[in-house]
Amino acid sequence: MSEGNETKESMGKPVRGEKISEVLAENMDFIDTRLSTDSNFDVVRRVVSIGGKNACMYFIDGFCKDELMQKLLDRFMSITPDKMPADAHEMSKQEIPYVEVDLEDDWEQILYFLLAGVFILFVDGYDKALLIDARTYPSRSVDEPEKDKVLRGSKDGFVETIVFNTALIRRRIRSPKLRMEMTTAGQNSKTDIVLCYMEDRVDKALLENVKRKISQIKVDALTMNQESLAECLYRRKWYNPFPKFKYTERPDTAAAQVLEGNLVILVDNSPSAMILPTTIFDVVEEADDYYFPPITGTYLRLTRLLIALLTYLMTPTFLLLMKEPERIPEAFSFIMLKETPNVPLIWQFLILELAIDGLRLAAVNTPNMLSTPLSVMAALVLGEFSVNSGWFSSEVMLYMAFVAIANYTQANYELGYALKFMRILSLLLTQFFGIRGYVSGILITIYAIISNKTVAYTSYLYPLIPLDLPKLKSRLIRRRLPKSTDK
Repeated sequence: MSEGNETKESMGKPVRGEKISEVLAENMDFIDTRLSTDSNFDVVRRVVSIGGKNACMYFIDGFCKDELMQKLLDRFMSITPDKMPADAHEMSKQEIPYVEVDLEDDWEQILYFLLAGVFILFVDGYDKALLIDARTYPSRSVDEPEKDKVLRGSKDGFVETIVFNTALIRRRIRSPKLRMEMTTAGQNSKTDIVLCYMEDRVDKALLENVKRKISQIKVDALTMNQESLAECLYRRKWYNPFPKFKYTERPDTAAAQVLEGNLVILVDNSPSAMILPTTIFDVVEEADDYYFPPITGTYLRLTRLLIALLTYLMTPTFLLLMKEPERIPEAFSFIMLKETPNVPLIWQFLILELAIDGLRLAAVNTPNMLSTPLSVMAALVLGEFSVNSGWFSSEVMLYMAFVAIANYTQANYELGYALKFMRILSLLLTQFFGIRGYVSGILITIYAIISNKTVAYTSYLYPLIPLDLPKLKSRLIRRRLPKSTDK
């Protein structure tokens, strides 16, 4: 169907139940009772006469195109009794000048489409209802997303309306092998979910596994959209913080992943796409890696990996060296604390880890007009004043400031928090057990990455484990695009 683009076939297997009646009054009583049309002001009911027969149309206010509705009404009113079709099938073919028209006699499906915004027409004596998809959903423009910005490349982004998101991918992949398969989840929410993939490239076992898991979801609603779906798809080792999915709000990134044979999942009311399966190398990649020449893209990729490693190791390493200063090389003796701290270093690090998250939450909830005063207050209070008061050492503030800023080099929030949790664990182990705790923290982090599995139950470190040298080189080094085979 039209702007929702949700045809009866695309909704999955219909749930066959009670059929509609040929008596208009009985159909109206059924809908009025089920939907409480007297209480719900946005469920609009309009009784008209079409070709000498009584008819009634139902739609959700705000979901239908007013101009199209007016044209359809004009068309219906112009039908004379001698030209009135005998059944719904002939009516849809002869008297409804619109593309997206369907017939349905099952109440479960009729109510579903009505609540999804489809215009429903009942005619006295017809054994099927006419479904006219004249939907238009409230939506924002496809501007560049705030999170996935790039220095070069397209400036459009996904929005909350799923049909717009599928169109953005279709615009980039004009192949007959591209599949957009729709299903639903949630007993009451009936949230639309679209599986995007290339028929000849996708992992068929993964695709069937995901379809099976979605069909077995028994929840009232996908309250948190994609996160609710992700938790239903992946239930193993929830305590492992490293991300199992990659999310993107960029249609060019999603299209590239589809072309690489991955499965992309779009969820209605969510402005981002889920990409699976996802390895650690997928998580750290960004679109900027490919919008610049190979040497620049390689530099950006390796820099991002190095900074991610530093954000994890810097503060535990500094804490270890302060506890065991004999391990500090002579050339790096300047990193020693200039003054004896009033608060133990471990507490300084933990307090600042909490404070940084507090500032991040405050920034999210601060109106734009107050963001500058908040930044000034944060710089003064957590910067100069906190050091002068004796609570924090200037060296600790420096290293934590680097960690806080460096976290934003990663577009993936889940990876940033995974490194944060591992960093805090390493800090605690280093504080209590010294060099043994420091090494143990690193080993635990490595084990958490190695033991993590993708949704397809493959290695999270592929192509490093198992080793595939050509693919590993392409993951680390940005190569030139393949040359054309045309002669």
